[in-house]
Amino acid sequence: MSTALSGENDAGARRLTRAEQPEHYIVPVCPDPVTPIYQDSDILVISKPAFLLSVPGRAPENKDCVIRRLARDHEDVRLVHRLDLDTSGIMVFALNRAAQSQLSRAFQRRQVAKEYQAVVAGLVGEDHGEVALPLIADWPKRPLQKVCFETGKPALTRFQVLGRDSRGDTSRLRLRPVTGRSHQLRIHCRELGHPILGCDLYAPADILNRSDRLLLHAHRLAFNHPRTGLWREFVSAVPF
Repeated sequence: MSTALSGENDAGARRLTRAEQPEHYIVPVCPDPVTPIYQDSDILVISKPAFLLSVPGRAPENKDCVIRRLARDHEDVRLVHRLDLDTSGIMVFALNRAAQSQLSRAFQRRQVAKEYQAVVAGLVGEDHGEVALPLIADWPKRPLQKVCFETGKPALTRFQVLGRDSRGDTSRLRLRPVTGRSHQLRIHCRELGHPILGCDLYAPADILNRSDRLLLHAHRLAFNHPRTGLWREFVSAVPF
């Protein structure tokens, strides 16, 4: 999949930030398929394309989503976790109630290893480090989240620089979220001083418009299999 790294999208128009979009935003049709990675009698692992919802949206027009597509072939498919509309990458679904319960508990107890890759603006100085900033919903500006040391929930992200592009003034990061707060990786990268390219929520307009999509991909997911208890690791190739 090609990714534009310029100031305009394919139509030559500046992308709108989420705040500039209509209140009842209709998600554009996503022509890209959901890609299967692994399946057995208990779990289904897939790679989600960018711009496809994980579950149906509130607006009647926003019904196309990963779980609806999967339900065409898997009648008892069950949600375990979600990815943002703009984020691509690996997801696991349960195929029965017991597997859903086990996997949901593992996510809640932070017994799941998650790894993302992102391309961010600027040259990150440190080769590795972490961002620990508490997050909470910014209610007047929902769906935005914000850093709040008084009422925010703890949020921790560990990062490693995989490469720096001095000509393009970008860095590629490996991101390992220890917690799973909404928009955690987007905000922590911004607070690091390096917003993710194509982010319509937390990047300034010039950084938003350097990519035709959010350059954030769920690359790796590992957990104990709900039936066997064996540690399983799955990978989704990074498309940018």
